[in-house]
Amino acid sequence: MTLNIDLDDLEFEDAIELKQRHISVEQMRTFEGYMAEIFDAMGMNVSTPGTEDTPKRFLKAMLDATEGYDGDPKLIKVFPAEHPNGANSHLSQVIEGPIHFFSLCEHHAFPFFGQAYVGYIADEHIIGLSKLTRLVRVFAKRFSVQERITQQIASSLEAILQPQGVAVYLEANHLCMAMRGVRESSALTRTTAWRGEYEHNAELRSEFFSTANIRP
Repeated sequence: MTLNIDLDDLEFEDAIELKQRHISVEQMRTFEGYMAEIFDAMGMNVSTPGTEDTPKRFLKAMLDATEGYDGDPKLIKVFPAEHPNGANSHLSQVIEGPIHFFSLCEHHAFPFFGQAYVGYIADEHIIGLSKLTRLVRVFAKRFSVQERITQQIASSLEAILQPQGVAVYLEANHLCMAMRGVRESSALTRTTAWRGEYEHNAELRSEFFSTANIRP
């Protein structure tokens, strides 16, 4: 049986931080003009058959890449827990990953991309495995920073499930480091978030890493 979550009770809307976007056709045309000026100033010839629609394509690509602000209605679906002896019978982990993600750094608007691993210990409810991927991507597909995405995933999963614990691990390459600045292309940035049982149980954290085959 599927359980319909009361979003007010779980404060899910606050956790997911939605920002519905409404951009009119007139605004899009204005923005396309701005982008054409910017590309031209940077050296692109925006008058060729191959580039005349580049400002429009760029804006559409940016909207697609940041659609996480609009949320994902398919996230809100949970099920009763599967523990045979009650919700708190044991600390059994559910771990999903690697979940591949792409995001845009809010400092330079350059992409960063990598893999996420999400684990939780159920209490009264579980969530469909595909929803964990949706959860990662609803936050990754925004202008953001890796540290914030990591915490947002953990907080929203807590709001949806109210589990005994949540574990989140992200590792990513950042093009703002590889294409500019120090031009370091091989370094990975790693971030973690531990909630509930994971915060004070080192064995659970170790099991999370070893089960997911992560070398932190």
